[in-house]
Amino acid sequence: MQVFRHADEMRAWSLSRKCAGKRVGFVPTMGALHEGHLSLMRAAVRENDVAVASIFVNPAQFAPNEDLDAYPRTFDSDLEMSQEAGIHAIYAPTASAMYPEGYSTYVNVDRVSEGLCSRTRPHFFRGVATVVVKLFNAVLPDRAYFGQKDAQQYAVIKRMAQDLDMGIEIIEMPIIREPDGLAMSSRNQYLGPEDRQRALCLSESLFRALDALEAGERSVDKIVRMVRDGMKDVDIDYVEIVDAETMQPVNEINRTVLLAVAAQVGPARLIDNIKFAPPEATAAQ
Repeated sequence: MQVFRHADEMRAWSLSRKCAGKRVGFVPTMGALHEGHLSLMRAAVRENDVAVASIFVNPAQFAPNEDLDAYPRTFDSDLEMSQEAGIHAIYAPTASAMYPEGYSTYVNVDRVSEGLCSRTRPHFFRGVATVVVKLFNAVLPDRAYFGQKDAQQYAVIKRMAQDLDMGIEIIEMPIIREPDGLAMSSRNQYLGPEDRQRALCLSESLFRALDALEAGERSVDKIVRMVRDGMKDVDIDYVEIVDAETMQPVNEINRTVLLAVAAQVGPARLIDNIKFAPPEATAAQ
């Protein structure tokens, strides 16, 4: 496995593989790898001729009061885990190389980036879209893999790739959970035992809502209220049901929807979600 620090070197490596007719799969990460990341990497290895992962904690998606400095950095173990997953190359640029002095170009993806996380993190998706474009320009992937836990991020990147004619297939992979149901996240490392136990209310509330949806409940208000009632022990940022593709709020559950939650649990801001496609809507298609 090779490690590249500079965009030109990464791009030359990828171009040589693509010129040989090979397909490149790509998994962008901020490191602090866990099984969720590794599931994306294994898919990239399985479905492509060569697979690349990036490790870069992106300062452009952190506000001044957020956890950029505290975000876990485990580079050596990340390399070992990536190699074990079958990754062929790692792109790990420095912040100064990605955003040199005088840097002034950013990418905004309208509409799909509105609401949900952007209400309390208005800077976030501009930073995400910008860094992903830069990573794509260096890695030149044919396919890129993202986890469903970051569903709005996936929607933003998919929309951006379509709108800008990037020719990259954006693939969403299922959420990977701990045995007790908590969605895997690098920020789970922030949780002490009590906060870790309280955090379970996110997934537990979502699973109860999914049971209700599968039993025929179609009231947006009732489902949202059910989830909020189950999350009373944490500081709720949002509980919303939105169209799974556009991320816009819905009044009726008559298409594939995303039930998304975000909450502050002790020192960690956690997100989770489920997707639900009403059988009657699927049958009508």
